[in-house]
Amino acid sequence: MTIARKLISVAAIAAAAASLAGCVGSGPVVGGPIALAPRGVEGEWLSTDGVAVSSFSGGAFQTNALDTGNKLADGSYRMADARTVEITVRSLIRQTSTNVNCALVTPNQLNCTSSAGQQFVLTRRLVTG
Repeated sequence: MTIARKLISVAAIAAAAASLAGCVGSGPVVGGPIALAPRGVEGEWLSTDGVAVSSFSGGAFQTNALDTGNKLADGSYRMADARTVEITVRSLIRQTSTNVNCALVTPNQLNCTSSAGQQFVLTRRLVTG
């Protein structure tokens, strides 16, 4: 696995809260489902190569392989501002720590760059309710 692919897998550890983001309501029915717009980076994010999914929740994240479900990385994140997320990634495979900065260019796309200059894109995994 190349370093870029590993980093994508690691950085893909984004977002468990998006499971509610795709739920659509049928109008003003009390107790019924409502439409929730994605907020920040909370939720699940897929690597564009289809290798991993990253979950972001409450300042912590984890990346898992899509094929095996094995945990590839974990770490922490913080929103530097409304559109910039700073991530510290701990690779379980390589036993290294890497800093990654991502720009939330749309509610469903993160453009990321590692401290080593590697670039990758994550897309929000939308789950309908």
